[in-house]
Amino acid sequence: MTSTQKTVMIIEDEPDAAELFAEMMRVNGYRVIKMFSSAPAIPIISQEKPDVILLDVMMPDISGLEVLRFIRREPELASIPVIIVSAKSMPSDIKNGIEAGASMYLTKPVGFQDLKQAVRKVLNEPSSE
Repeated sequence: MTSTQKTVMIIEDEPDAAELFAEMMRVNGYRVIKMFSSAPAIPIISQEKPDVILLDVMMPDISGLEVLRFIRREPELASIPVIIVSAKSMPSDIKNGIEAGASMYLTKPVGFQDLKQAVRKVLNEPSSE
């Protein structure tokens, strides 16, 4: 494993969706950390400092927006790009996500290309297309 491999953390309570996103990221050469609830993810984020976080808003314990606000308040985490991937697609939902500090907001279902391009964009990686 190379030290240049970027880490993508996926915080998604739906296991099928989490695995789908994880597989999308793995085939693009990213290291993946999957979390199925947001409360335990917070210490892991602090510990791992992933390169990018894919975050669902509707979580069983703490809202994804609360996790996002936590990340943005912590100086050593604040610069981590966070891409919200949510079924909440109303303009107000998207506005709330961006105001909470999301780097990008994608609505489910998310296509492979869209997710890949979003991750590349927030990591400032060149697009392969």
